[in-house]
Amino acid sequence: MNINRWIQRLAGLFVLLSLLLAHITGDVNLLKPTWLWVAVFVGFNLFQSSFTGFCPLAKILKAVGVKE
Repeated sequence: MNINRWIQRLAGLFVLLSLLLAHITGDVNLLKPTWLWVAVFVGFNLFQSSFTGFCPLAKILKAVGVKE
């Protein structure tokens, strides 16, 4: 599996996990907004990398030996 697949998989996982945690840790019918910042961070990084080509997760994955 290459870096792009890992980025897509991990980004989706972090967004879903943050939404789940916001729902679980919130009050009844309310979300805990602190966890939503994780989804915002992931979304912002995906958005900016589409313009700049720089992705922090890609750098980390390259460092641990994932093939391009």
